Amino acid sequence: MWCKASKKKHKRWEGDAVLVTRGRTATLKDMEGKDIGKGSGYKVSVLASLSEGETLMIGGKEVEASKPFCPPTMLGRADHPGSKPEDEQTCRPRHDPLAPGALVMPRPSPNHQWSNNKLGLPVVDVVVDPYLTTHLRPHQRDGLLFLYECVMGMRAVACHGAILADEMGLGKTLQSVALAWTLLKQGPYGGKPVAKRVLVVTPGSLVQNWGAEFSKWLGRERISVFTVDQDHRIEQFLLSPLHSVLVISYEMLLRCLEQVQKVEFGLVICDEGHRLKNSSIKTSSALSSLSCNRRVILTGTPVQNDLQEFYAIIEFVNPGILGSSTAYRKVYEEPILRSRQPSCTDEERVLGEERAAELSRLTGMFILRRTQEIINRYLPPRLDWTLFCDPSPLQRELSSVTIPGLLHSTVKERKDRGSVESSLYDGLVELFPESYSSGGFNTADSGKLLVLSDLLTAIRQLSPSDRAVVVSNYTKTLDLLQDFSKAGGVGLNLVGASHLVLYDIDWNPANDIQAMARVWRDGQKKTVHIYRLLTAGTIEERIFQRQVSKQGLSGTVVDLGKGAEHTSFSTSELRDLFSLTDTPSLTHELLNCTCSMDGSVQAVVQEDEQVSDRPVPARSPR
Repeated sequence: MWCKASKKKHKRWEGDAVLVTRGRTATLKDMEGKDIGKGSGYKVSVLASLSEGETLMIGGKEVEASKPFCPPTMLGRADHPGSKPEDEQTCRPRHDPLAPGALVMPRPSPNHQWSNNKLGLPVVDVVVDPYLTTHLRPHQRDGLLFLYECVMGMRAVACHGAILADEMGLGKTLQSVALAWTLLKQGPYGGKPVAKRVLVVTPGSLVQNWGAEFSKWLGRERISVFTVDQDHRIEQFLLSPLHSVLVISYEMLLRCLEQVQKVEFGLVICDEGHRLKNSSIKTSSALSSLSCNRRVILTGTPVQNDLQEFYAIIEFVNPGILGSSTAYRKVYEEPILRSRQPSCTDEERVLGEERAAELSRLTGMFILRRTQEIINRYLPPRLDWTLFCDPSPLQRELSSVTIPGLLHSTVKERKDRGSVESSLYDGLVELFPESYSSGGFNTADSGKLLVLSDLLTAIRQLSPSDRAVVVSNYTKTLDLLQDFSKAGGVGLNLVGASHLVLYDIDWNPANDIQAMARVWRDGQKKTVHIYRLLTAGTIEERIFQRQVSKQGLSGTVVDLGKGAEHTSFSTSELRDLFSLTDTPSLTHELLNCTCSMDGSVQAVVQEDEQVSDRPVPARSPR
């Protein structure tokens, strides 16, 4: 092991290295074979007798021998007085378990030793590298302990999978890097590393991000990460013994599956693992075909749309623990969903709650879910605004929630083609002004465009140094908004901006939650403002209400006790889904709210309650 020369009592070791000696010269090389230190003038006897625990200065680097050193001339000589049989050598932890702040992994139980230590090797403490420990916050230390117990099979018999379902911004990547590094270098039995190589599968846009994260937390000297892209082919990884981590996209995995299957991985990490929400898709089948049973899914949204998707990711990390898909649907999914219908009976509600609690208890052994609340004290304030925008007169005539420019373009294109469907659009073109052109847009044609324009102007005037991010799920909408900017998506950190506008919303709440979480995370210094724009009285409000219901379903299983009352629309609500309601806010009416809709909150006091002298503060609309 080596580190920069220091007089500190507790050394901050940088990583492993190889010491090459020739006569009175010594060269220090990192694990990639690069020279990192060189010295000369040593006594040959000193270099030849270097033993475990002894230190040496090599070109400004301090080196400590971590294994008993045997000179090349003595290799293979059983009669050498300093040699001992391997089983007699003392196994020591890689790092000091008694050092202040040391993070020591749990020791295996007697049952675990009986099942996993057939050779009877001595049990050694696994201690997280102090270089990483200094960066870990309390919840991340707990997360690393959880992941280690799961993948080592210490939480449930024959189960080696885990789902780290922390909300965005809690450091799932850092916890994963720490887990991978620990397993690559250490193990509880004789100190033998648990994994020789680690596979990280991630969306294509994040492949390079993962490579950068490993370098950020460990440095390039300690670990060699191979990222598959156009310039780095999988064949290079297969031929090189230097790389211990392979980072590949889900799409590239399918193309290179045959080559990936040749590698023995000790750990598989799937980032944005909710992509595996359907066990029948090719990606899930490809990953399941790998022989590695230590599988970790990272996702901030373990339940996105329904409980079948939840079953799929559980089945991937710990196959068979919930039984067959049919049994799961009958025992858990159907009773839980029935209990959340507005028309459910008391018996159905009680049964559903019991099954939800049972499912949460069973999966809770290997799912860890922490919310943003635990790091709020590290972050600046955040204000969420849901803005209900009045439709423009043109939108009311069209009874459409799309941007008029998009609709005009579609109608004109289909009529010009003489499409069979053109009859559906008969009469719509005539509603547009004669001067209307879809080449640009007039903010007066859309209620949301008016709000967005005024909002960005106000931000620029009040806080000239603040930056704003405008997010949309649709590329054609972005084409119309190209005068403003756009960013978002998964895994991105946009803390340079403190205002985020979600221009349109998605049926899947996970997509919106991820986009909104990009600016309120570690590194953010300013107060964050999140604006969600909805056209009042339209389908967008119904989508918003559906999102609330889906998040309630997630709360029923993953965040037990945080569920919403119901998860479905009634029949009449579904029938009315696409109608345009003349109202300032349909959601406001459904809540039976008595506020004046100007951002202030009016105090409502029951006759038998004592009136408080404390004023009611104004708050941002939710």
